[in-house]
Amino acid sequence: MGRRSAQGRSNAVRGARTAMGLTQADLAAAAGVTRQTVVAVEAGDYAPSVYLALALAERLGRSVEDLFGHGAAAGVAAGSAGDASRSEESTR
Repeated sequence: MGRRSAQGRSNAVRGARTAMGLTQADLAAAAGVTRQTVVAVEAGDYAPSVYLALALAERLGRSVEDLFGHGAAAGVAAGSAGDASRSEESTR
C-alpha cells in the first residue's frame, strides 16, 4: 500500500526503491539529496521538485508518472505492470 503525499496522493517511491534493493541512503546519494529528504518523500510529507522527481525516477528506472501519478502505489504493488505498458507503447 502506498503512502499519501502532501496533496493526498499516493506515491510509489518506497516500493520501487525496495524492489531494487536500494537503501534510502543509496537513493539519496544518487539523487543528490539527504536521506532525510528521501524519508520525507516516501512518507508523503514532502512533495519533491520536478528536478528531484526526475532524479528519483531515473535512478529507480521508472517514469515520474509511475512514481507519483494517479494510482502510482498500485503500479509498484502490481510488480512490473508499468514495465509492460511501456513495452507495449514502444512497439506501437
